[in-house]
Amino acid sequence: MQLYLPIAELPLNLFLLLGMGGAIGFISGLFGVGGGFLLTPLLIFVGVPAPVAVATSATHIAASSVTGALTYWRRNALDLKLGTVLTIGGLLGTLAGVFFFNQMRRLGHLDLVITLAYVSLLMSVGCLMFVESIGAMLRQKSGKAAPVRKAGDHVWYEKLPLTMRFPRSKMSTSVIPLAGLGLVIGFIGTVLGIGGGFLVVPALIYFFRVPTSIVVGTSLFQILVTMIVATFLHAMFSQAVDVLLALTLVVGGVIGAQFGTRTGQALKGEQFRLLLAMLILIVGIRFALDLVAAPADRFSINATELER
Repeated sequence: MQLYLPIAELPLNLFLLLGMGGAIGFISGLFGVGGGFLLTPLLIFVGVPAPVAVATSATHIAASSVTGALTYWRRNALDLKLGTVLTIGGLLGTLAGVFFFNQMRRLGHLDLVITLAYVSLLMSVGCLMFVESIGAMLRQKSGKAAPVRKAGDHVWYEKLPLTMRFPRSKMSTSVIPLAGLGLVIGFIGTVLGIGGGFLVVPALIYFFRVPTSIVVGTSLFQILVTMIVATFLHAMFSQAVDVLLALTLVVGGVIGAQFGTRTGQALKGEQFRLLLAMLILIVGIRFALDLVAAPADRFSINATELER
């Protein structure tokens, strides 16, 4: 059954889109990563123009994050105070991201920027997480205890001004690096059509020692707010949000997120990080292959508006 998408200007199979939405929703609930780092590439791979894929993914990410964030909140597995600090920085990054997105689109460089950014981000983050996860599992198997920082032992960025205590996450740190992290995630998420969870989750675990059980729910909260704002801004200024495509993906995503949330509660910390690292690496490798492979269509014709 073919569904014609008016903004993307192409027909796609309805059941394919529902399946994609369900799979991304499951991953969102499982890892707390929004799923956009998979959804945007998948939409591009099936022929959706990159600007439409990015803008529409924000809508799906926001919708699929609602159920997951509520579930973790009801289970008291969400640090609302920490999520609020991350969100404040994230909103500023979202505004900057929409401006940058529209400038690159106007100049005709958006597709290249998206591809290069995906390759560099996914490969670097995926490799770091993969190596660390394997090391943690080997230490656990050999019985060696992982090095643990003592209570009150803070690194330099945690000693910056404006210190705040987060009882739910059992930490005390400056809000400056947290807000800065949110700003970077908001910018990258808006430009690439990703929630940014695959960056904020490992950052909170490795740099701020936030418990894994709290990280997922907190990440989903930050993703939810920033992606709602990103969707609104993309609809106003980019006019690239395909509502029909977004609604179709949302139907599958909301259902999939429920199953992913239940599965995520049963994973150990090391298993959680290893699976997420492998998923990130696979997508990064797929984008890297697109950069070196010969294109199916060697020539293209574009209409250019000349200034008078």
